[in-house]
Amino acid sequence: QVQTVESGGGLVQAGDSLRLSCAASGRTFNVVAMGWFRQAPGKEREFVASTDVRGLSAYYADSVRDRFTISRDNAKNTVYLQMNSLKPEDTAVYYCRAGRPGINWASNRNADFGSWGQGTQVTVSS
Repeated sequence: QVQTVESGGGLVQAGDSLRLSCAASGRTFNVVAMGWFRQAPGKEREFVASTDVRGLSAYYADSVRDRFTISRDNAKNTVYLQMNSLKPEDTAVYYCRAGRPGINWASNRNADFGSWGQGTQVTVSS
């Protein structure tokens, strides 16, 4: 089972950029898809992005496509989320999650991903 620890969040202004990191542990990291989710205040958790085992393909929520980029470095057991052109509506706690073995990497289904980490807070001021 893959455990995750997110970092890199902070307070930024609209239009700024941030890069989130997710340090993963577990022997299966290199063979599972990885995804980012987020939860805004008063809202349900939602899918943000996912990538395949080798980080060659990515799938994004419509709300972040063309602004966010997910990537992974399997040698470092780390997943990244580069966030550009941030908007106030991107304010949320961001979570990194490991995909369950055998899922379609281009999945946005909550049930296709494993446990939640502690998350990292991203706050975008207008």
